[in-house]
Amino acid sequence: MNVPLVLTHFLDRAVSLYGDKVGVISEGKSLTYRELNERVNQLSHGLRDLGVKKGDRVAYLAPNTLEMLEGFYGVFQTGAIMVPLNIRLKPDDYVFILNHSESKVLFVDYELYHLIAPVKNELQTVEHIIVHGKTDDIYEIAYDTWLAQYTKEPFERPDIDENDVCSLLYTSGTTGNPKGVMLTHRNNYLHALSTMHHLRVSDRDVYLHILPMFHVNGWGAPFYYTANGATHVCLRKAVPEVIFEYVNKYKVTVMHMAPTVLNTLLQYYEQHVPTIEHDVRVVIAGSAPPPAFVTRVEKELGWEFIQVYGMTESSPLSTVSTIRAHLDHLPLSEQYRMKAKAGYAMIGCEVKVVNERGEEVPRDGKSIGEVIVRSNGVMAGYWKNPEATMETIRNGWLHTGDMATIDAYGNIDIVDRKKDIIISGGENISSIEVEGVLYEHPAVLEAAVIAVPHEKWGETPHAFVVVRPGKEVTEQELIAFSREKLAHFKAITGVTFVQELPKTASGKIQKVHLRNEYWQSIGKTGRYVN
Repeated sequence: MNVPLVLTHFLDRAVSLYGDKVGVISEGKSLTYRELNERVNQLSHGLRDLGVKKGDRVAYLAPNTLEMLEGFYGVFQTGAIMVPLNIRLKPDDYVFILNHSESKVLFVDYELYHLIAPVKNELQTVEHIIVHGKTDDIYEIAYDTWLAQYTKEPFERPDIDENDVCSLLYTSGTTGNPKGVMLTHRNNYLHALSTMHHLRVSDRDVYLHILPMFHVNGWGAPFYYTANGATHVCLRKAVPEVIFEYVNKYKVTVMHMAPTVLNTLLQYYEQHVPTIEHDVRVVIAGSAPPPAFVTRVEKELGWEFIQVYGMTESSPLSTVSTIRAHLDHLPLSEQYRMKAKAGYAMIGCEVKVVNERGEEVPRDGKSIGEVIVRSNGVMAGYWKNPEATMETIRNGWLHTGDMATIDAYGNIDIVDRKKDIIISGGENISSIEVEGVLYEHPAVLEAAVIAVPHEKWGETPHAFVVVRPGKEVTEQELIAFSREKLAHFKAITGVTFVQELPKTASGKIQKVHLRNEYWQSIGKTGRYVN
């Protein structure tokens, strides 16, 4: 028997087994899974009434809200393709993405409508704009009023194949225009089955949406937490005080976030020491966190730390860092270092670290190569961009552009993006390793390291640092600190103190902006850092 792996099955299962259980909590409103499903049916009926049919694109510009969550299943039921938009882009970016994807309908949160209003007339294919929430002074269709006119009865779904594209996610395009990653029902379905196993998702979980749902579907959260009947708690903005409040109020058991968001929670905990008396696990995705973060999370907060690794093009997760049973005997300090790594391949994934010739690098924890992935989660390709697809997927393997080492236990450790590796005097330096050392300094709140030009060595590490409130530190002190902790060629040679670091909506530090800022500064001064 061959049953299509279609994402609508996940909500069907939740309604069948957990219909009267609270499925979603959003802005003080609680809905059971049955009530959520009724709203999803209304949405699907409404979309059909607007002329949306199988294969059409429906875009969403919204934070983590009930309306965003129900959008996935409401769109999927029609056979249409969900296009979640990054809420931190500029109006011109939305023009490109909406026109490139040929989106037919755009749902936008009232707080974000100002990003669309200036460019409405440039949208070539958008026929309807529907606004979530307050619509005072916004002359568009009001979502709640529009939704209420449609029946809650089951929606007659078209035939949907597991290989149909269900979501189109645009990468952040640091050079050139962003690329639309095509993920199929099958990609997301099999990814969800593997991930829910490795993260131990169950119907006892209460999941707090911190990582934006538009960011690779919030790492699949709308899928695997729904499939298991867990409760979704929606959070508009990642504010530390509110996160701790929600964790206590709703007994949140699991959260996904970027290391920078985790850092804000650790700083808040230092100052306020909130009491959390139930088990919590934090799943960290994005840039590799300093090992010191793992120690603090598990010792101070008492939460379980789980590092994962992936990218939009692989649905996204490919590895996980939980300690395997036969390694429990290792010293706790070594286990913490291991947990900070990207980890080992999830079920259904093959992950290798290879050199320029495509050969696997030695498992010595030192030799650096590129991470390549082969899995059921790897994308169907880039939307209307076959050249970029062929460049990224070669010989059946997804080339990630991430550089890493692999240790004797098979744990992969991301050392940098290809473009972020610093080559000083012919030696490769991981900016992530240098950042990890800077985070050990008591005055450093946040740090990012980039390559800067050097007359003798070609390039050397330069740090952008945010100082902790109430602390003081000089450039020379940080340079000396890094020289004490690292081989001298890896030590920073300069520091720029900043009030904040530029970040994506998911909390990733945008080093491309730091590089641009630095190059502009030396362009003005006409000197190299020494």
